[in-house]
Amino acid sequence: MLVNVVEAIEPVAARLKHISLMQGYKVYGAHLGPFKTPARESDADHMPPEFNIDQQKFLEHRQQGKGWTWSALRPSVVCGFALGNPMNLAMVIAIYASMSKELGIPLRFPGKPGAYHSLLEMTDAGLLAKATVWAATDERCANQAFNITNGDLFRWNELWPKIAAYFELETAPPLPMSLDVVMQDKEALWEAMVEKYGLENNSYSSVSSWRFGDFVFSWDYDFFADGTKARRAGFHEFVDTESMFLNIFEDFRRRKVIP
Repeated sequence: MLVNVVEAIEPVAARLKHISLMQGYKVYGAHLGPFKTPARESDADHMPPEFNIDQQKFLEHRQQGKGWTWSALRPSVVCGFALGNPMNLAMVIAIYASMSKELGIPLRFPGKPGAYHSLLEMTDAGLLAKATVWAATDERCANQAFNITNGDLFRWNELWPKIAAYFELETAPPLPMSLDVVMQDKEALWEAMVEKYGLENNSYSSVSSWRFGDFVFSWDYDFFADGTKARRAGFHEFVDTESMFLNIFEDFRRRKVIP
């Protein structure tokens, strides 16, 4: 897709200045299992295939002698408002918590035992948007990759009780379970909640990303990168991750996505 876009645009865009490539921690092999932390932009590539790496190499080669530049942004798990997004962790938590409350049960962490204590980070969607504009317009960023994160680290064992408190829920000891399995039969419950609370008529499939939740909650190893390269290059924005989640949940409520 990237090759097709560049080959179509470049010949007709006489004033093309920059191409922004959105990557992720797959560059570091994060989807394969435990990887070196903190991950740095200078880390060696891993065994192919990996399309994120192939895309960057394509831009590196294509840019030679051209008047435009490129940048590669590498966020962690991106959180923000989106419907129908199969990789929306904030929505996973919000729907899971809302349903737990409706059922009158505590909010249990559903991931692997070790995942409750791993060191993690997130990337706010608004922060990522600002970083994308910065990298595209600051000459210091030309033809480079940057990790873009909120700037803080957390463990679920500290954050989970705070999320439960927001939803006015008690917590109970973690219980490993596949959300993709246990939430399969909850569509009728969701439809009843939509009617009961006057929520927007969003389909169950559009608000549930259970497989992605299972993926993130399975990380029983540290999952974070070094974000100092971006700061050294002039990007100093940051977001408190706890506040990020609570603000997103508030946004969901304002939009009548959750009760």
